[in-house]
Amino acid sequence: MIVALDSEAVHALAGPASSSAHRRVRRALTTAARLGRPVVVPTVVLAELYRGPNRSQQIDALLARRQYAIACRDTDRRLARFVGAVLQASGAGSEDIVDAHVVAVVAEAGGGLLLTGDLSDLSRLAAPYHRVIVEPLEG
Repeated sequence: MIVALDSEAVHALAGPASSSAHRRVRRALTTAARLGRPVVVPTVVLAELYRGPNRSQQIDALLARRQYAIACRDTDRRLARFVGAVLQASGAGSEDIVDAHVVAVVAEAGGGLLLTGDLSDLSRLAAPYHRVIVEPLEG
């Protein structure tokens, strides 16, 4: 079981510590560390987040912090097949490719928690995968 972050979750974690979304992601990652669960972000999510030097620096600084131990999952052929399966199973199109990567990473690992700021889209994509738990950042 893993914890995966979508772009909104990574952005929240890199942002102000005073936000409720930041605190929720931080709590989840602290629990994951305590339980020895890996925390993963697909690298395609990073491509969505790298927007200019300041924001890119924030993301790189976050990924360099040892306290969170966030691993990056590159898209190889195996994951690409899984992403295609996620899109096909949910009837989604290529516009959902980044979100499908996050679902695929969790499903590929046998299940886990997916933290998102986009509950409706990720829930739709994850619906065929009962071991993928989608949790909103707010709420």
